[in-house]
Amino acid sequence: MRYGFAIDQRTCIGCHACTVACKTEHEVPVGQFRTWVKYVDSGTFPDTTRSFGVMRCNHCTDAPCVKICPTQALYKRDDGIVDFDNERCIGCKSCMQACPYDAIYIDENTHTAAKCNLCAHRVDDDLEPACVVVCPTHSIWVGDLDDPTSGIAKLIATEQTQVRSPEQNTGPNVFYLGADRAVLDPLAAPVDDTYIWAKPDAQRLATQGDVQPDPTTHARTTLNTAHPRPWGWRVTTYLWTKGVGAGALALALLAHLLGVDLGGLGDVVAPVLGILGGASTGALLVWDLKRPDRFYYLFTKPHWSSWLVLGGLALAGFTGGSVLWLIASLADLGAAQTVLAWLGLPAAAMMAGYTAFLFGQAEGRDLWQSPLLFWHLLAQAVMVGGGAMALIALAGDLSSSAIALAGAFLTLGTALHLLMLAGEYGGRHSSRQAAVAAHQITHGRYAGHFWGGAVLPTGVALVVAGLGWGLGSLPLLAVAGLIVQPALLVYESCFVRAGQDPALS
Repeated sequence: MRYGFAIDQRTCIGCHACTVACKTEHEVPVGQFRTWVKYVDSGTFPDTTRSFGVMRCNHCTDAPCVKICPTQALYKRDDGIVDFDNERCIGCKSCMQACPYDAIYIDENTHTAAKCNLCAHRVDDDLEPACVVVCPTHSIWVGDLDDPTSGIAKLIATEQTQVRSPEQNTGPNVFYLGADRAVLDPLAAPVDDTYIWAKPDAQRLATQGDVQPDPTTHARTTLNTAHPRPWGWRVTTYLWTKGVGAGALALALLAHLLGVDLGGLGDVVAPVLGILGGASTGALLVWDLKRPDRFYYLFTKPHWSSWLVLGGLALAGFTGGSVLWLIASLADLGAAQTVLAWLGLPAAAMMAGYTAFLFGQAEGRDLWQSPLLFWHLLAQAVMVGGGAMALIALAGDLSSSAIALAGAFLTLGTALHLLMLAGEYGGRHSSRQAAVAAHQITHGRYAGHFWGGAVLPTGVALVVAGLGWGLGSLPLLAVAGLIVQPALLVYESCFVRAGQDPALS
C-alpha cells in the first residue's frame, strides 16, 4: 500500500481553498503552511500567463527526512504516509535540510517540526484529506498508488505526469498533471521585487539575483511562501570549535607516537583544547535546538541511521578520550598513553569529519554532498588545531623537533585546505543547485568574504607557516596560527549560508 497525491494543475484555479482547509484542520500558525499554492507568471505584459502549483510534502518512497531524524519523530507508516510525532521532536531542523521540497517547517507554537501528513488521522477514519474534500474543481486526487483499481492509479496510468526534483531520487509520491516546468523547478522562475499580494521574504529577495530568468519565457515567481535558512552562525561556529579541538589533540597524539616531546603542550594544553572543543561544540548544538529541553532524546530515543546521533556519540567519545589523555599524561602512564594515542587518532578524525556524513544526509542541500567534504574537514582540523597549538606554544619552550612537527602539521593542513578549496570550487558540480551555490561563493554575493576573508588570508598564512617551519621559528608559526582561525570561520560562514540559499520550492 502506498498513499499519494495527484494534482491536476490543468483544472486548478489557484483559489487557495486547499491551503485554508489545511490550516484550519491542523491549526497551522499564521504565516506557516503545510500546503500552499505557488504562482508563476510568464511572458511580458500584455501577453502573460499565470500557472499554479500546489506545494506540499511528497511522502517520498525513500524519505531523506526519516533517515536524518535523530529521534524517529519523523517516520514512514505501513501505508506509505510520512508522518511525524511532535512529542519526540527536538527541533534540530535537520529534516528541513534533508527535504528537497521545502515541505517542513518549525511550528511557531510547538517549536517542533511539522508538515503535511496526508491528514493521517482522517485516512485512519476512512475520510479523505481536508484539501481533497474542499477543492472546488476536484484537482487533488488521493489514494493507494499500488492499487491498480484506485482512481488515482488509473489517472496516473493514463495521463502524463511529472514529479518535483526527480534527480534527488527520493521517489516522490505527489504527481502533477499539466504543471508548468517553471512551477516545479525552483530555479526556473526567480522572484521579482514584489509578489502580487505581498513582499517576498528577505531570503528570497537576497537570492533573487543568483538565478537568471529564462530569456524566452521571462518566468518569475509571483507568489510563494517564506523559507528562511534553518541553520546559522551556531553551526558555522561549531565547525570551527570541533576542528580546533580535534586538530590540537591529534597533534599531541601524533607527537607521542613519533617520540617527539611536546612537554606540557601535548600533555595538558592539547587535551584541554580537546575538552573545550568538545564541550563548546555540544553546547552550540544544544543551543541551536528549538527544543533544547529535549536534547537528551538523542541518547534515550535514538534513531541509529541519523548522523546527528552517531555524531553525538563521536563527540562524546572524543571528549571522553581527551579527559583520559589528560589523566594519563599527568599520571605519566606511558603505556596507557600509547594505547590512547592509537585509539585517539581515529576518534579525532571522526570528531572533525563526522559532519560530512551529517551534511551528506541533508539531501536538499546539494553543495554539501561533495565527496571531498570529509577529507576537507580533516584538513581544516589540522590547520586550525595546529594553529591554536602554535599560538599557545609561545608561552612555553619547545624543542627544535617539536617546533618542526608543529610547523609541518600547520603548513600541511593549510596547504591541504587550499587544495580542497580548489577542488571544491574549481571543477564542475553535480547539479545546478550545487553550481548556483558554488557560484554565490566564488563570484556572487559571498565572493568578497570568500576571496578577501578566507582564501587570501589562508594563502598568507601558508607562506608564513612555511617560513616558520623552514626556519624553525615559533613566532612565525604563531602568526600563521592566528591568521587561519578567523579565515576558517569566514569560509564556513560562506559554505553554510550558500548551501542553504538556492530555492527548493
